[in-house]
Amino acid sequence: MLIYHNSDEIEIRSRLPIIPLRDVVLFPHMIFPLLIGREFTMNALQEAMTGDKQILLVTQRKAGIDSPRGKDLYEVGVVAHILQVMKMPNGTVKVLVEGLVRARLEDVEMEDGNYLAADLNVALPDTDPTDRETEALSRSVNEKFADYVRLNRRIPDEVLITLASIENYDEKADTIAAHVLQKIERRQQLLETVLVKDRLRLLSQILEEEIEILKIEQKIDGSVRESMTRSQREFYLQQQLKAIKDELGQGEEPSAEVDDLYAMLDTNDYPEAVEIKAEEEIKRLSKMHPYSAEAGVVRSYLDWILGMPWQTSTEDRTSFDEVKSILDGDHYGLDKPKKRILEHLAVIRLAGQVKGPILCLVGPPGVGKTSVGRSIARSLGRKFVRMSLGGVSDESEVRGHRRTYIGALPGRVIQMIKKAGSNNPVFLLDEVDKIGKDFRGDPASALLEVLDPEQNNTFTDNYLELEFDLSNILFITTANSVTNIPPALLDRMEVIRLPGYLDFEKAAIARDYLTPKLVKELGLARVKVEFAEDALFEVIRHYTRESGVRELERQISAVLRKKAVELAEGKRLRGIAVTRKKINKLLGAPRYVDTDIKTTPTIGYALGLAWTSMGGEVLPVEVLPMVGKAKLVLTGSLGDVMQESANAALSYIRNHATKLGLRDDFFEKVDLHIHIPEGAVPKDGPSAGVTLLTATLSALNRIRVRTDIAMTGEITLSGDVLPVGGLNEKLLAARRHGIYELIVPNRNRKDIAELQPELLEGLTIHYVRYIRDVLKLTMTESPFANSKPRTGRNLGASARR
Repeated sequence: MLIYHNSDEIEIRSRLPIIPLRDVVLFPHMIFPLLIGREFTMNALQEAMTGDKQILLVTQRKAGIDSPRGKDLYEVGVVAHILQVMKMPNGTVKVLVEGLVRARLEDVEMEDGNYLAADLNVALPDTDPTDRETEALSRSVNEKFADYVRLNRRIPDEVLITLASIENYDEKADTIAAHVLQKIERRQQLLETVLVKDRLRLLSQILEEEIEILKIEQKIDGSVRESMTRSQREFYLQQQLKAIKDELGQGEEPSAEVDDLYAMLDTNDYPEAVEIKAEEEIKRLSKMHPYSAEAGVVRSYLDWILGMPWQTSTEDRTSFDEVKSILDGDHYGLDKPKKRILEHLAVIRLAGQVKGPILCLVGPPGVGKTSVGRSIARSLGRKFVRMSLGGVSDESEVRGHRRTYIGALPGRVIQMIKKAGSNNPVFLLDEVDKIGKDFRGDPASALLEVLDPEQNNTFTDNYLELEFDLSNILFITTANSVTNIPPALLDRMEVIRLPGYLDFEKAAIARDYLTPKLVKELGLARVKVEFAEDALFEVIRHYTRESGVRELERQISAVLRKKAVELAEGKRLRGIAVTRKKINKLLGAPRYVDTDIKTTPTIGYALGLAWTSMGGEVLPVEVLPMVGKAKLVLTGSLGDVMQESANAALSYIRNHATKLGLRDDFFEKVDLHIHIPEGAVPKDGPSAGVTLLTATLSALNRIRVRTDIAMTGEITLSGDVLPVGGLNEKLLAARRHGIYELIVPNRNRKDIAELQPELLEGLTIHYVRYIRDVLKLTMTESPFANSKPRTGRNLGASARR
């Protein structure tokens, strides 16, 4: 059949291959790109390309059918001319086609099993009518389509310019039909309408309906925008949906989420105040749109208050033997915290219910403060939670944020209790001495309520705004020193000091705890591993310098890793026996060498004892007199307090010069240089006062000082010796250096009595009240025996020695 298209004469074949279309209806006079990939459509395309490039495009009734037959296709399609074919990288083919004429399908069959084909009954439109009715219909459709384009933002305005250049009514109707956004069924109806007048009438009806819908959408859009705030703009689409439902008279259905919240409230046991608050919030939530920002805030709040363990608690294990067995199995030593837990159990057994104590474990790093909290929880059968306070400088970390803030949450205290799932866990507040403070508040002050047994039963978080009882919680805080803990906070805690471990304790911990743990972790369980006792002491004394056992664990791990390498390389080892001789080979040269201490009595030289965060140290003090003009030189990175102690020692000597065998004016012609070795290591504190005075007096009166005795104590200008701290570490350092005679302030006698018997074994401790007692014990001659002035003779010679 011959047709005319764009003034060209085209012959249409009577039977053409078919390409079924999904969700697309093509109109005559339109150029349209298609993407095809199904095998039978590829075959149909190939058949068309071998001929005159004519193809029949028909829309499927159901897009989900992959292999359609004749009954699955609409009866009217479009004969199209293939303009361009392009193969895509993913294997599909992009085809550019131009619609020519409508055609009705007849006798649809699969050709050779490769593609669909059909006979055609070409549906030619009536000749272009010129009557007034057609012109009126055309003008009406043009005006309505212009309104439609103006209201519909998805159609470009350029379409109107193109439409104005089309004079043929048939082509104009098809162009408008192609741009009207309608369902497939309505577009197919337009395609099957052959007569131009009928098609224009149908288009007029469709455009009127679409324009009415678009006007309603604009009205809805305006009302939604007016009711929205900036924070709600992200919910714009959901608000549109709500407004559409309101326009149609469809209200919101009751939320299943509200029913679930009521069910949770009825099922679980909550305090009365919590139930009242929860019911109020659930009622508020039920009246809100589920996608509003405020609904999200209320929903999150309800999740928190209904998820808290208000009435949920665990029962304590009350068997003394079981608790003691667990504590001893997890930690060596630490008798004080273990005894305190047993006392807590005894009170529970007698009183039935007791407020949780607040324990503060104070000690150097690595002695097991944090791990003992976990062990206490396991021994009592309670849940364990840990909150690190190091660097915390925001009060809201403890009390939480108020719900008025975006992203508000409860404080970490409430968060940890919810995580524990019970209202009586063991709560470890780690590094309480390292709390910060800035413009956001003082967390230490916020902790006052948390750690006060008389107040924490009504603790109120800013977010929850409900009282939560913290009195059943066993709070344990840890610190390296109580110096930085605010006094008000320290007053609320029961301080238990954990001293550094002695060498024999470290060896026992390494043998019974660390080595079995590391053997399992490093995959050496099938090999027998033994550390000789002298090998452990070699590692402890020359490869670690600490009060705890962290570095010791790392060194033992290094030894075992080297053995693990040998096993991995295929070397057969019946067992791993680590002796002292092998330590140097496995770990290299010793990392720590004991301070070089003189072995004979020496002038201007005395031994003190110092406490450091890593343990105790023996502190040699050297004093050298020189000819000069009353100048005191202090070197060795001495802090302000130690410098003041040196000045106080010199002032005491000058005030008692005659009694000590010195001239009253001895300092006018003398310069004194006081030095404490290892100058790069900062040193401070008052406990070196007696040592500084003894060494200074020895340098001036030329009496030698014993080097087999060490001392510690603060001095006053009147000669009193005041108590000091850190005695456990100081005595441990003296034993490590082979010094077994010590001088300690008399007021520290009570502290010595609390130390372990193993530490005191073999030590001779002298308790002193006044500095003269110290001088009598440390100097080889009594400085008070002869009041004849000794200083001023041959100072230059003493300086040259």
